[in-house]
Amino acid sequence: MRSALSLIIAFMITAVVMPAVIALSKKLKVRQTVLHYVDNHKSKSGTPTMGGIGIMIAVTVSSLSFMTKSHSLMLLVLLVTLAYGVIGFLDDFIKVFFKQNKGLSPWQKILFQVIIAVIVGVYAYYNDYILDSFFVPFTLGEVSLGVFAVPLYIVVFLALTNSVNLTDGLDGLASKVTAAYVFFFAVIVALIIRFFGDGQAFSAEYENILIFCGALVGSLIGFLCYNGFPAKIFMGDTGALALGGALACLAVVTKLSLMVPILGIMYVLTSMSDIIQVLYYKKTKKRIFLMAPLHHHFERKGVHENRIVTVYTAVTAMVGVLSVIIILAVNA
Repeated sequence: MRSALSLIIAFMITAVVMPAVIALSKKLKVRQTVLHYVDNHKSKSGTPTMGGIGIMIAVTVSSLSFMTKSHSLMLLVLLVTLAYGVIGFLDDFIKVFFKQNKGLSPWQKILFQVIIAVIVGVYAYYNDYILDSFFVPFTLGEVSLGVFAVPLYIVVFLALTNSVNLTDGLDGLASKVTAAYVFFFAVIVALIIRFFGDGQAFSAEYENILIFCGALVGSLIGFLCYNGFPAKIFMGDTGALALGGALACLAVVTKLSLMVPILGIMYVLTSMSDIIQVLYYKKTKKRIFLMAPLHHHFERKGVHENRIVTVYTAVTAMVGVLSVIIILAVNA
């Protein structure tokens, strides 16, 4: 019930706050500059950005309003979300106010991300609820990785934050895919509570994680009222990095990092297409895709972005449904 209420309140807050964010962005001329080689997006240049601020406000207020006792893990996720949001805000700020579209250098962004990831990774390793344990996909049996757990935590952070950022390339794409991902992630967390949480101390912590997930899904749905095609505002790196940080920290604190490549299949395809394109071009001076990441390739092939967004979301949802069915079948 608290998770559902958290979702509803976050949706309402985002829906109400976002017009003010849009108006303020227009007043301060906080607008997106489209890169010259994305010529089919020229009409989107000048669209207000930094909409992630509204998402973070809604998630913060809703999560704190409905959290119960034993909320240390939820507070960690919230703090990490805001921390990554600050990195994204700095990136957006430089882009907008210094009239350039590159923002922070790649090394600066990676450095800030690594610092936070290392802090969280070390904390997780010594936290009694997490340690070095991971749930095996579908069976939900636990495996311990010892000292290798911390490097894996860091990889999860870097992979998810940058993959979500890459996915944020079409109107509503990152918002819809992430909303579907978090919804089914929350369902799996709920199943862990059901199967293994009876009388366990982590159960209350995970229930607060569900409240955060509800707030995140609700805020994304509210944001989609303004971010769907044609977008009235973009989330910017403020939102994209905040979402990536949230997903990574959720995976780490719930020991579900090994499920990330499965539930986040579209994040994987997006980031891999970009990596493959870069490596292949450096070696051959030729391109495999018409444009990377993958969603831009489909655009170049003439597929409307609404259809691309729908397919990406549908695939994420189908993988989520299948994952839940398999987990129920294996653990019934």
